[in-house]
Amino acid sequence: MSNKHDGIAAAAAAQALAAGDALSALKRVALRDDPPALALRGIAMAQLGDLDRARDLLRRAARGLRAEPLARARCRLAAAEIALVTRDLGSLDQALGTARDALAGQGDRANAAHAACLQARLLLLTGRLDQAEAVLGALDAAALPPASRPGCWLVAAGIAMRHIRAGDARAALDRAARAAHKTGIAALAAEVAQARAAFDAPAGRLIESGRETLLDLAGVEALLGADLLLVDACRNLLRGDGTLVPLAGRPVLMALLRALAEAWPGDVPRETLLARAFRARQADESHRARLRVEIGRLRGQLAPLAEIRATGRGFVLEPRAGRRIAVLAPPVEGDHAGLLALLADGEAWSSSALALALDVSPRSVQRGLKALERAGRVEWLGHGRARRWVARTVPGFPTSLLLPAPLPMR
Repeated sequence: MSNKHDGIAAAAAAQALAAGDALSALKRVALRDDPPALALRGIAMAQLGDLDRARDLLRRAARGLRAEPLARARCRLAAAEIALVTRDLGSLDQALGTARDALAGQGDRANAAHAACLQARLLLLTGRLDQAEAVLGALDAAALPPASRPGCWLVAAGIAMRHIRAGDARAALDRAARAAHKTGIAALAAEVAQARAAFDAPAGRLIESGRETLLDLAGVEALLGADLLLVDACRNLLRGDGTLVPLAGRPVLMALLRALAEAWPGDVPRETLLARAFRARQADESHRARLRVEIGRLRGQLAPLAEIRATGRGFVLEPRAGRRIAVLAPPVEGDHAGLLALLADGEAWSSSALALALDVSPRSVQRGLKALERAGRVEWLGHGRARRWVARTVPGFPTSLLLPAPLPMR
């Protein structure tokens, strides 16, 4: 009789968790220590935000379910989701893949689809947009549990935002909102609302003829399709007439190009170019010689689209075919804008996860975090390997243009 009662209680707890009612679920299994109850308690604690306790309960449940591969795989999937939330990204891709294969092999289509959705979310978070899109494209969305569907559409919206496809992003957000409304779970509705706010926030700045204008994502998309010569300071390239001139590995050339483009149609004094490109406060003949060399290199890069002409006091950029020149800049700039863009999601990140997401060395991230900490922009929690970094105030801009993503070729 007791086993039957325990089974009924576990089923009721699982239903409560599916509806986002963690407290009701805990009431059913709070005093039990059998592996299935530990797993349910772990998921409930995760929903309540006690992720350390949730991780421990799921670990204990998985140990007790060695003889039950399906239940064990579900525990591992829940633990992987907690790792994603806590930005413990080290071996997460492998863990999600293993859990997904195990669940699919056991015929659990719903949780296998949820694992695929989490994989896509991880790929989006680490900038692998094409892979994320491929995973979503192969996903059996009909198999997803109702509570997982809003998250799936949020991932689709995030991919579209990073690819600068405003219409696709808006459509995905609308579907996420409808899916969240159907669940009746307030936390999901709040997550969708937060994503909408990021979509509506300024995504870039247009600098043209000395004037600046804030653009939303649709405005950025329209700018990318306009018939002009565009210096993209978000991705460090020049674009025009279907041609892309990448300068991501040439910071001096990019600095010179941006200075010339921002001043167009006027020229830029040599002293200004020296300060922008070399940070030279007092220029000498060696600086001027280097400027001539770098201007020559830039001329070679820009030859299909524009030329650089010397003037009495400096240099002027002249586009071919009489096109306008404009600059697309991030809404917020700085030496560590990429770090702030990731921390803008409000989550606590480890330095190793930040390095993985930005594809830079851990040492570079640590230097950046220390600089931001001195400036009062970030703070840390925990010690040693458990240390996590958070933004002291979440910036009011989305990450869509501050993180690396290739522009589509047109």
